[in-house]
Amino acid sequence: MLRWVTMWCAAASLCAFQRPSHAVQVPLAAQTGPIDHSGPLANWPLDEPPNVNSTGNLVFETVNSLLQHWPNTRMRNGHNIVPGTIPPGTLLYHGTGRKEIPAGLEWTALDPQHAIPFCRLGFGVEGGCWLLTLITTRPLKVLYLDGNSAAKTSFGTLDAQDLLAWGEPRRDWMKDDEQRMQDLCAWSKEYGVDGFVRMEMSFEAILCSFTSGVNVISFLDVAEDHEPFNPMVVAEVMRAGSQHNRSPGETRVRLDLSGLVSFYDTALAPSLVSARFGLERWDHRLQNISQEDLTRVTTRLEEILARPAGHITSSGIDWMALIRVITDRYSERLELMQYLVNSIDNANLESLLDYTNKTQVELRLMLRPYILTSVTLPSPSNPNAKESKAAALNWARPVFKHCATTYTHGLDANVMTDSERLLLNAVRDTTREICRVVTGMWASGVVAGIDERLGGRDSELDMEAISALTKTWKHDLDGLMQWLDWNVWVKCRPECGPEEMCYLTTWPSGFPLDEIPPPTRDGPVPEAEDWKRPQPRSWVQNNRHTGGIKTTTFR
Repeated sequence: MLRWVTMWCAAASLCAFQRPSHAVQVPLAAQTGPIDHSGPLANWPLDEPPNVNSTGNLVFETVNSLLQHWPNTRMRNGHNIVPGTIPPGTLLYHGTGRKEIPAGLEWTALDPQHAIPFCRLGFGVEGGCWLLTLITTRPLKVLYLDGNSAAKTSFGTLDAQDLLAWGEPRRDWMKDDEQRMQDLCAWSKEYGVDGFVRMEMSFEAILCSFTSGVNVISFLDVAEDHEPFNPMVVAEVMRAGSQHNRSPGETRVRLDLSGLVSFYDTALAPSLVSARFGLERWDHRLQNISQEDLTRVTTRLEEILARPAGHITSSGIDWMALIRVITDRYSERLELMQYLVNSIDNANLESLLDYTNKTQVELRLMLRPYILTSVTLPSPSNPNAKESKAAALNWARPVFKHCATTYTHGLDANVMTDSERLLLNAVRDTTREICRVVTGMWASGVVAGIDERLGGRDSELDMEAISALTKTWKHDLDGLMQWLDWNVWVKCRPECGPEEMCYLTTWPSGFPLDEIPPPTRDGPVPEAEDWKRPQPRSWVQNNRHTGGIKTTTFR
């Protein structure tokens, strides 16, 4: 049904940078004696990475990805449940083969392209293709389940909702979505929940009742292809989903992060720490949660849902804005530095000096708001050969601390909900590790004498030491970016042209036959090699009638 063509792409090129001219050094004091690290800087060592079981980075990135199609397609197994609302005046769509408006529980799509294919599914040609358009008449109270939560698979996409509905994931009920939704609606009825927001090829809203909070706008028999999921129809659904790929994502759903419940909260679900130990994030599951932890999660969620409407219980902080400010500040700079470091040719003296200087400039510019005149540089006249690498960078601890605390220093945890304190710790953990690595890289360059504004030594450059430094830079930077694993770095390279669309293998297309709905008369979709760990692909949109697909390289 879809043709797959492999194409390897060259890495994206970046703009050239002018080599900075030598200038007068910033008047920072030279270090003449040891720094006292038993005081306020004792907890800011540059050689201590995060605990292997910490989840601050995971909470940070999953929250940063809420209601965005791209990251939740890539990492399908959701870990967050967030209360929210769909505001009045929002259009919702439902496709059916019966000329009959549902009265009870049913699904709706937030984009008409997503609804239309279902008007043929299971009804054949004779029933027509009826597109029902609804409009919300009041704010609908919903729960959002992140990840690819509408994908009917057995490897984790349904875990969170199955735990709420049945207390355990049920593979034998994997495709019984109607029963799943009925039980979720029954559980949440006493809390006034109107429905659940999930993501398939695009976003959908399951309404517990089609007669509450919505009115009918139209119910039309639309012209449609006889096959519900031919390549052109699939293309349109994928295009609808891609409209919500990146921030701000699906804006027609308003989330309340002060009520976020995360299975990455180690205080809420400690049993999952050992269950995911050593696993890549693709493979994180909720199925091994203890009964005690599940009770704690559902109790927390029920308490949040029971909060009176309009009752102010949170700090009022815009957590999504804060998280995205941090992501915007660092994502492009880290990506640029990775390009610069990877461009260094250690066998070529000119390349070595050129790219190390460019990288050092970027490091200094990134830390510029945090390098104060009170920072004491290492004394060039008194090098200590016996001093450890970490101790040699102790002078940079104030920069590390100032960088890491700048976004959270004035926030009062005492006025926050439990959910907000989780978010606060996630921001703290994430900015701490970014600043630890970046400060360490910068300070190492200063000590090596390659910072043209903050020279650490007066002697000639040790090219062998600088070559070794660049290898350490690459190791540290790659480790940081792998730890952060921000989805903003996952993209087609080179970028897609006007007639192409960058996409990730999306359920049900390209999945094994036992993980997808029954095939249409066109036959099953060929299984994609990357369905478990999707990588960016380019889709030639002007060939969408034949399914023109090509593979691109990733980072």
